[in-house]
This record gives sequence, C-alpha cells and structure tokens, in this order.
Amino acid sequence: MTNDHFDFIIVGAGSAGCVLANRLSEDGKYSVAVLEAGGGDSSVFIQMPTALSIPMGMDRYNWGYHTEPEPHLDGRVLDLPRGKVIGGGSSINGMVYIRGNPMDYEAWEVAGARGWGYRHVLPYFRRAETRAEGGDDYRGGDGPLHTSYGPMKNPLYSLFIEAAEQAGYAATADVNGYRQEGFGRMDRTIHKGRRWSAASAYLKPALKRKNLTLITHAHVTQILFEGSRATGIHYVRKTLGMGEKPATLHARRAVILASGPINSPHLLKLSGIGPADELNALGISVRQHLAGVGENLQDHLEFYFQQACLKPITLYSWMNPLGKLLIGARWFLFKDGLGATNHFESCGFIRSRPGVPYADIQYHFLPAAVSYDGSVKAEAHGFQLHVGPMRSKSRGWVRLSSADPFDKPRVRFNYMSHEDDWIEMRACVRLTRDILNQHAFDPYRGEELQPGAAVQSDAEIDAFVKHKVESAYHPCGTCKMGDENDPMAVVTSDTRVIGFENLHVVDTSIMPSVTTGNLNAPAIMIGEKASDMILGRDPLPASNAPYFVAENWQTQQR
Repeated sequence: MTNDHFDFIIVGAGSAGCVLANRLSEDGKYSVAVLEAGGGDSSVFIQMPTALSIPMGMDRYNWGYHTEPEPHLDGRVLDLPRGKVIGGGSSINGMVYIRGNPMDYEAWEVAGARGWGYRHVLPYFRRAETRAEGGDDYRGGDGPLHTSYGPMKNPLYSLFIEAAEQAGYAATADVNGYRQEGFGRMDRTIHKGRRWSAASAYLKPALKRKNLTLITHAHVTQILFEGSRATGIHYVRKTLGMGEKPATLHARRAVILASGPINSPHLLKLSGIGPADELNALGISVRQHLAGVGENLQDHLEFYFQQACLKPITLYSWMNPLGKLLIGARWFLFKDGLGATNHFESCGFIRSRPGVPYADIQYHFLPAAVSYDGSVKAEAHGFQLHVGPMRSKSRGWVRLSSADPFDKPRVRFNYMSHEDDWIEMRACVRLTRDILNQHAFDPYRGEELQPGAAVQSDAEIDAFVKHKVESAYHPCGTCKMGDENDPMAVVTSDTRVIGFENLHVVDTSIMPSVTTGNLNAPAIMIGEKASDMILGRDPLPASNAPYFVAENWQTQQR
C-alpha cells in the first residue's frame, strides 16, 4: 500500500463490510480501503462446512468476548464469539440463511427506520442471492451469495417435518419466501461443498480491482474528525515478526463502521461519541452525546432439546476417529458427503401462543445430540432441536472497560430480565415435547435426554433454562437506526451517525429490533441497501410480493 487517502474507508471485513467493499468499488470511480483486525480464511476448518464448531473456538478467528455475569441466569458468564477474520461472522457461523419474517421489517419502519419496510428490503435480499433452485419473486437468481438446501438424506430431517404436521402445524415450501411460519427445508450459505461466506461471495472477487485495498491484522483505534466531519481513522497493524505499526488513513467521502454490534459502538465511544457520563468517567473527551450508543443490545437465546434415538441412524455413527477420517477424505477429494453440510437441513417457525401475530419460536433440527460449539460430544445415538424465542423484550448494553482501545468492552445482555421471556421459554419446552411425541417419531424416540421427562412445572422449566440456555450468537441493535428526534437512535435511515457528516454504521448494530431467525442474511442485505444509499443511488424499486399472516393468530396458536 502506497496511498493513505481513499474515498471510502470501511472498518471491518465482516458480512456487511465485504458487501460494501464490493459495491462501493465496482464501478471503478472510487478508491476503497477495508480494514480487518483478523487475517485470511484459507483454513480447512473454515472452508469445510462440517467443521463449523472449530474456528469458533480458535483465538485466531474469534475475538473471544464473553458476557458479564448475567443476573437472571444465576450469574452465568456466556460465550460471545465474534468473527476476527475476513468474512467476519459468516466465516465462523453455522451457515444458516434465514432472512427473517416480513413483519420484522414492517416493525422497523414503524420504529422510525423509514425505507426499511419489507417491500423495500426484499429487492436487496434478491439482489444479493443466487439460490441453487433458481430465483422467483422472493428469491434471487444471479447474486454473489450462493444459497442451497441440504440433501436431506438422513430420514430424521423429514420425520421432524412430518411430526410437526401431525401436531397441527403447516409445512412451508420456503421459509425465506411467501410463508416463513411452518416447517420445511433450511437454506444454507454452502456452494459446491464449501462455506460460502461474504468473503467468498463479495470480497475476494472484488480484490482483483485496483481501486480496492484490503489491510488485514489492522486494529482501528480511533475515528478522526474535522469538526463534525469524519476524515479518517487511526489504526495499529499487528503482524508476526513486524511488531505493532501505528498508521493513519484519510477518507475523502466517508468512514463506514462495519465492525458489528460489539465493536462498532466500542469504536464510536473510543472516538468520543456516546453517553456523555460514561465517556467522562473514563476521561474521554465527548465529541457528541448520543445516549443510544451501545444500548438496545438484543440477542436470541436457545436451548437444546435432546432425545435419544432407538435406531443407529444419527451422526453418532461417524463420531469416531475412523468416521471423521472418512468424512474428511471424501470432502478433500470430492467436496461432498457429510463434510459438505452444516447438518442443519430442516427447520421450523411457530407462534408461542394465541395473540402473537407471527412466528416467535425458531427450530433448527440436528440428527445428533451434541453442543453447538463442540464442547460436549455425543455419547450415544440421539437427535436434538435448537429452540428459542425470537423477540425477547430484554435489553442489554455494550460499554467501555477503559479508554484503552485494546481492552475488551463490557457486555451484558440482561437475558431473561422480562417476564414475557420466561413465558415464551416455557412454551418452547412444552410445544417441542408435543412435536416429538407425535407418531412419526414412535420407531425412533428413546429417552428424553434434555430437559428430561421430570422437568414439567414452570419452576422446573425455569431452573433448567437458567442453567442450560445458550446464546444463539445473534447480537444486534447497539447503534439503533431511527428518527433523529428519537433520543436513543444512533443512525438515521440512511445509516449516517446522527450529528455527523461522512460517518456511517452499516452492520447488525443498526437493527432497531432483532429479526426472526439467524442474522447473517439480514447483515448482507443491510450492506447491499446501505451501499446504494452511501453512493447516492436511487433505491431498487419496491416489491409488491405478498406475505403470509395467519388468519387465526388472535385466537389460536396453530
């Protein structure tokens, strides 16, 4: 790199940052620099889908954040993995592609995010995607992000859908199309047997352009300003054998934070933008008091409902040295087989109770009884459902631990601090039991391993939840998008930080509220839509595609 002046500087090469790097540089008019604190993604543990739990546990690819003791979970400290590698979270996640419910985006618009209703965001979801089975009014057919369904070879995937239908729920042909509510196949960001991260989809193809510069191992420490105008950034580059090198980059048109819901508010605060009391207490000069920076933190919690399997058809058969060797060898040679799937191939979305207008519980089905992060191994044949509520009313925060940019921020979600969250978690246990007790599972259903048949009362379920619930790794909301008159808004509907010129935040931190499902697909959509805004382009024409709303939602749960 010989130039320290760029038109656009993007902080973070995660899901949204990779999109921005591609779209802002594609017409050749503007010079773009993207800075990433991590390095490359060539590791087999990242590229092989079945190895998904390994990079999440590696310091090389993960920021290694944890929550503070959570007061409503008996003081438990929960892991909070965040991607520190090109592709960000999309390089260490479970490769699940779920856009969210159309009504999520209608709620964003009501909350002040003008131009972010479902009719506005659907065209950007479509622009991003190439669906293996082809595009339609809802799905994309020629975008950079390849999505595909799993082969569904294990009969348990289809039995799960069949059991849900026997319990009175509907099947849906496409949870990312007209109807999310119901049970069906799960989309995944896997292409030709490999993880298809935002780095693979957007960043790597764009790096062939002379006007795009990628700087890895670059830890950004401060945003630079002239008055209210963002003009650049300070960063420190850490490389093996080279030590630490501080440097400065200057931006002609914009500095864009795409560092995610933990690091974006962290950098804003280090740069003097945030709650004045917090900054003053740490000796940081207040450039702009914005009370909402780092607040409004949301997430999805889930637990594993585990069932013993009476027939030897689960992944346990392969969880031995020889089995793993065979899976790995086949993947290396052919990029197919069990190494080429994330094992999340069927899913479901339901409503927890009458009066809930759209699905607020999500299921991932897995034909094994293990922990998501690989810390607990399967001990016998079993299967499990990852199940949890989608719209928790609990809110947390991200705050500075010191003025040192290399100190990790403090994070507290205040999980389960709202009574409605407990009502929904109890429903998750009872409604899941109902599905698993249907006739479809009769030949396969063994002992209930977790929570266990003895866990029945509200108090027993609550105790189980306190000790076993885990983050689904979907934090968001800490730089909320909204109206400038909203005292807790951080960015306006065009992603500009309130009170500043040429400073934007573009990642899941700007989501006013968490969406119904995994967050990688919405993060990529945010990058797509924001790129047009930042370039001053007209938005894509709004969609008139309809979406499903249950007619009986006011009086019936299913």
